[in-house]
Amino acid sequence: MDLLNTLVDKGLRRELPTREEALAVLATPDDALLDVVAAAGKVRRQWFGRRVKLNYLVNLKSGLCPEDCSYCSQRLGSKAEILKYTWLKPEEASKAAAAGVAGGAKRVCLVASGRGPTDRDVDRVSQTIEAIKEQNEGVEVCACLGLLSEGQADRLRSAGADAYNHNLNTSEGTYGEITTTHTYADRVDTVQQAQAAGLSACSGLIAGMGESDEDLVDVVFSLRELDPDSVPVNFLIPFEGTPLAKEWNLTPQRCLRILAMVRFVCPDVEVRLAGGREVHLRSMQPLALHLVNSIFLGDYLTSEGQAGQADLDMIADAGFEVEGAGTTTLPRHRADAAAGCGSHAAEGCGSHAGGGCGPCGEGAEAEAVPAAEVPETPGARTDLVAVRRRGAGTDLAPNA
Repeated sequence: MDLLNTLVDKGLRRELPTREEALAVLATPDDALLDVVAAAGKVRRQWFGRRVKLNYLVNLKSGLCPEDCSYCSQRLGSKAEILKYTWLKPEEASKAAAAGVAGGAKRVCLVASGRGPTDRDVDRVSQTIEAIKEQNEGVEVCACLGLLSEGQADRLRSAGADAYNHNLNTSEGTYGEITTTHTYADRVDTVQQAQAAGLSACSGLIAGMGESDEDLVDVVFSLRELDPDSVPVNFLIPFEGTPLAKEWNLTPQRCLRILAMVRFVCPDVEVRLAGGREVHLRSMQPLALHLVNSIFLGDYLTSEGQAGQADLDMIADAGFEVEGAGTTTLPRHRADAAAGCGSHAAEGCGSHAGGGCGPCGEGAEAEAVPAAEVPETPGARTDLVAVRRRGAGTDLAPNA
């Protein structure tokens, strides 16, 4: 297929595809799906070999957010029956992080619901970063705390943070339909503040919110221009009790085409398969490893993922290998540009897909709606959406 040959050539040269080419990837028929995966896989292997980076989420503060992000189970007015708790103590967060590191995670992503951190919150997170790094030599730490105020990125960097996550989520043209309490420009500004402070920027998207192909291409092209080191791709988890609970419009084939398009547009960037993979890719997850070079291990912010050992088995069975702590994730040209900052929510540090929000904090707690009162959407796999009941904020062992 001439289109795929052209996209492979451009990807190997780090050349930006045209919008028409990116849209054409999303429009390819299911009969050509394996050809699309194979083509994007060539680009992935050129820059990342067969390595898969593991990341682990720690939800420092869950639920009760004043923001109204429609995809988020922690949003203001959410009726999703998620865990709700205030800040974990540094030693609690460090213990949770250690479980992920023991499971093979190279990066720990510290996430807190809320519009953005206060200076006191930054102090709390700084202490947590120091505790984690003291107990886990060589681990990367990414913070995801919402919208940053002036000077806060510098303080996180000084405390030892390697990266900062803040997703664009959707296109600028449709952002106001998803969230009204902050703007797309606010999100772009926070990513740029992180970059200016020397933090490795992590910023991605959520697919499956009812957006068009044009919207998906718009946000991925915007991410290419913003130039984060990591682009997490989330697939909406339609939690009951959120405004997007009825948006069950993704198929495994659609998800794979989206991931391929992101790889072609961002060929040498850490593309991370994030929230919602178990719900929407299901048994097709191993194919996605030919497109992405990074995943989350175990559970997410407010939803449960598949067993951590199942993740490790999947990677090995598909012929890939877990990236070691001594390996630099990014290709040399990007790693040198990042000056050693490391590499870069559905839900979390790059995974805010329905099960958790990037900027979300204290708001009025809503009563849960019994599941029986929520009408079933035809074709919906609600059986695959499991609210997290273990790990951070509970007395049960985490999934890692």
